[in-house]
Amino acid sequence: MTLGKLSIPLFCMASLLLGCPSSAPEEGDTTYDELLQQGVDKIRAGGIVAVHAEVLDGDRRILARSGVAQLGGDQPIDFDSYFRMGSNTKTFVAVVALQLAGEGALSLDDTVEQWLPGVVSGNGNDGSLITIRQLLQHTTGLYNYTGQGEPSLAALRSADEYMQHRLDHMEPEELVALAMEHKPNFDPETQWAYSNTNYVLAGMIIERATGNHWSEEVEARILDPLGLDRTFEPGDETDLPAPHAVAYQQYEVGGPFIDVTIANQSFADAAGSLVTTTADLAKFWRALSEGSLLDPEQMAELRDTVPAPAFDSIAPGSGYGLGILWIPTSCGGGYWSHAGDTLGYSTRNAASDDGSRVVVMSLSTSTNDIEASYATIVDTFEIIDQLMCAD
Repeated sequence: MTLGKLSIPLFCMASLLLGCPSSAPEEGDTTYDELLQQGVDKIRAGGIVAVHAEVLDGDRRILARSGVAQLGGDQPIDFDSYFRMGSNTKTFVAVVALQLAGEGALSLDDTVEQWLPGVVSGNGNDGSLITIRQLLQHTTGLYNYTGQGEPSLAALRSADEYMQHRLDHMEPEELVALAMEHKPNFDPETQWAYSNTNYVLAGMIIERATGNHWSEEVEARILDPLGLDRTFEPGDETDLPAPHAVAYQQYEVGGPFIDVTIANQSFADAAGSLVTTTADLAKFWRALSEGSLLDPEQMAELRDTVPAPAFDSIAPGSGYGLGILWIPTSCGGGYWSHAGDTLGYSTRNAASDDGSRVVVMSLSTSTNDIEASYATIVDTFEIIDQLMCAD
C-alpha cells in the first residue's frame, strides 16, 4: 500500500529510467503464453517466493505461475489464490465516488469540510480548502499517515512491530488523526504527492453521503454487478481464505522471510484493504476500461490526469487521474494501472484504453531491501511493457 517502499512511482517507470529500448518481442520470437511464463519465472528468480499472473487478451484468458505457495513446500501457487490487493483498492473507491457524483449525491468540488466538519484541521491543515477531486487525485498536500516514523500501529515496520500490532484494529478517524499531527506538505492543487490519507478521507465521505460503509458501496456498485464474488473487504478478519500463498516480508537486508499473512487490514482502510484474485481483478479492469462502470462524463473525470513530479525523471508523460495511473509504454501509447503494496503482497496490473488487453500480477513477497525491491520493480515493469506491446 505504501509509497515509501518503492511502490507506485517507481514500479511503472523503471525500464524507462534505465533507458531500455522497446521490450516488445520480435515477431515469431515467442508465443504470448511463453512470454508471460518467462516473465513470471524471471520475477520469481529475483527472490519472490510465488508469482501468479493472468492476461485477458480479447477472448483469450492466459494464466502463468512460478514458485511455491509456502517456503519449504513443493505445492505450486494456485491460480485461484486470494491475495491482498493493497492500493489498487483506491481505484474501486474512486469509481464509487464518481458514481455518486454522477447521481448528484455529492460533487467532486465539494470540500472535505462540508462532509467531515473539523476532521481535517490543525497544524495548518484546512478541510475547507480541499475538495473531493483533490483527494482522489492526490493533490491535497496532506501528510501520508503511513509515512516513515509513524506509530507502529499503522506501519508494522519490523518483525517485532508486526508481532505486537498485527491484530490491532484502527478506526479511519485514528488514521487521519495521525496525519493531522503533521503540517501539510504543500497547499492544495499546487503539487502532486501520493498520500494514503486522501483515500481514508474519501472512504469516510462515501459513508457520510450514503449511510453505508465504503466497502458496502463497493460491493453493491461494483462487485455484485460484475459477479466478483471473490473480492471483499475483510474487516477485522485477519486471515485469508484458501487457497492463498503465504505472504512474506523481509524486514532486514539478508534477514529471514517472516510470514505476515495474518494481519488486521484496518490500518489500510479505503486506501488499501481489499482482498481479491487475479480473475476478479482482471474482470474489474476490463469492465472499467470498457466503460461498464461509469458514464462517459465520469469516465472522462477518472482519466483526467495531472502531471506527477515524482515521475518526471523516469517517464515524462505519465500522469495520475482519479485513483488511476496512466503509464507510457516503450512502443508508444500507454496503459491504465494502479499498483498495490501491503504486508507481504504486491499487485501489478495494466489495462489498455478499451480494456481489450488486461494484465494482473500478484507477488507473495515484499522486502525492505531497496536494491532488491528496485530489481523486482524493473522486472515487473519490463514484462508488463512486453505484454502490452506484443502483437
